Amino acid sequence: MSRFLIALMVVLFVASCGGGDKKPPRNLENACSILKEKKHFAKAFKRTQRKWGVPVNVQMAVLYQESKFISNARTPHKYVLGVLPMGRQSSAYGYAQALDGTWDQYRKETRNRGAKRDDIRDASDFMGWYFNKSRDRNGVALSDARGQYLNYHEGHTGYARGTYKNKSWLLRVADDVNARSARYGEQLRKCARVW
Repeated sequence: MSRFLIALMVVLFVASCGGGDKKPPRNLENACSILKEKKHFAKAFKRTQRKWGVPVNVQMAVLYQESKFISNARTPHKYVLGVLPMGRQSSAYGYAQALDGTWDQYRKETRNRGAKRDDIRDASDFMGWYFNKSRDRNGVALSDARGQYLNYHEGHTGYARGTYKNKSWLLRVADDVNARSARYGEQLRKCARVW
């Protein structure tokens, strides 16, 4: 076999394996459509629900808010003088928009050293881990999408201090997450046999 054909085969193989599924679902407004299109999402969310007790609709509502299900989502750049890029607003990355330090803590505590933020299984598991900490530290039920989102956004210490209370924009976002969770939950009940 010629070197060219071998090189071509290697390139095609790497391209077919590289990075997984980067495209978000087409219809973000319908949980059934999301899980039908992205069957590996359904497996990941069910696994997290079994392992950590976090309802699928709550996971999905927070992931929608954080990344719109974009695997390699990042925060916007900061700019100096409005034109010079000076890095990202934070280290948040991936489906769950987990910060570097929090992700490292998750990997250490769960012994999941190879976890990747752009892998839906790991992002979902991370949320299960984090939401359980929110329940244990701040008494927020795993089914409380609003409270879990506020913990997620403000951190456990910030939530305990009530830092969100004077952020009307954040309270509106948390209400949106809660409403989406309820919608997704109702949709998932109607299509339970499909996913």
